[in-house]
Amino acid sequence: MNQIKDFKKMENISRSEGQSQTRDHISLEITSESGGLVSQIKEKMENIAISVSIFRVPNEKKCAPDYVSIGPLHYKQLRDSKVSEDDKWRYCYALLNRKPNLEASLDTCVKALKQMEHKARRCYNEDISLTSDEFVRLMLIDTCFIIELFLKYSYKSLRSRRDPIFNSPVPLPTQCTESLSELATRFFKYLIPGEYHREQEGHHLLDLIRHCILPTHPKLQSTGKKTPDYLDCVKKLKGAGVKFQCATAVHSFLDVNFTNGVFKMPPLLVHHCTETLLKNLIALEQRHIGDDPVQHITSYAYLMGCLIQSEKDVKLLRKKQILVHEEKNDKEVFEVLKKLCEQIDLKDFYYVRLFDEVGEFVKRKSWHTKKQKLKSTYHPKTPSAVAVLVVAVLALLLTFVGAFFSILTFARHHI
Repeated sequence: MNQIKDFKKMENISRSEGQSQTRDHISLEITSESGGLVSQIKEKMENIAISVSIFRVPNEKKCAPDYVSIGPLHYKQLRDSKVSEDDKWRYCYALLNRKPNLEASLDTCVKALKQMEHKARRCYNEDISLTSDEFVRLMLIDTCFIIELFLKYSYKSLRSRRDPIFNSPVPLPTQCTESLSELATRFFKYLIPGEYHREQEGHHLLDLIRHCILPTHPKLQSTGKKTPDYLDCVKKLKGAGVKFQCATAVHSFLDVNFTNGVFKMPPLLVHHCTETLLKNLIALEQRHIGDDPVQHITSYAYLMGCLIQSEKDVKLLRKKQILVHEEKNDKEVFEVLKKLCEQIDLKDFYYVRLFDEVGEFVKRKSWHTKKQKLKSTYHPKTPSAVAVLVVAVLALLLTFVGAFFSILTFARHHI
């Protein structure tokens, strides 16, 4: 109770010293005397609270930008990019010039970005050598470019005839009511495998895509028995009695299930961006970005690496419509999926229960198969086989009786 009274006293004092309060919020007037201290405390809090979410992947070409460089890590390194710096400036101008006062819009954006600069720099795992003005200008141009790109993708009326990225005719747009995450998921719709949730958030665009494809069900713990380190390939599992089916009406391609000897796997559309996307997502998981430690995409890559050991395995999954690609690309798809497993560090495996269940099924099926073979080998199926079996049993019996009487006779004469 004393603590509550003390808090009320502090609240009354703060109101009398220049605070204005509405029903929904309290606004604080920060004086010049306390402004420096507040900034220091804010920076300290951000240094501790904000985790690194953007980093370089060493020696990995598939994680380097190809069409356009966004952010300071590859700034001015991508000389032969499809999208030039001038294109970015044009898109930035198109976005900010929709309001009547361009200079006022720029001033608002620059002030907002200046306040976020320290927080933005903390997202990188290395020091950014750009000056404050250079960093803010880069954030402004790249951010406006991305937003305008998403808008033009979603609203064709925004596109110009001479647009280097889009080539369509124009007039003026209607007002956009969608959030940035909705625009982003629409833009990446054909890049994201399977279905996805529209309303998602993330540390950045790649993390947004990761959240879109996370599986529906949480990780199931091991059954308690020793989990096998690997599974046999599709061809061997099929020979052991395992069936493969294409799962439909599922949220994510990661929603792989095994029930009663049937592998149910959602379809994976393999296209020219699949390797690049999955490599980047795996790299993101290797750094444990986010609150969930389970490595979902890395686990999927490991699972596919076990199942696919040759082009024949790719062919079998393609025929079941689990892998969706052209028939002539079996070899290429095999090479892409095998590369995903290279140099991964798998710590929190999502499919541990699935591995348990498949291992148990194969063991049971193997024993049952051996038992059936024994039955088929020694169980007579024709009258002639029955006669042969009877003769063999009689001969064995007579041999035993003869040996018994021989031993008995020898004992009577010598003992």
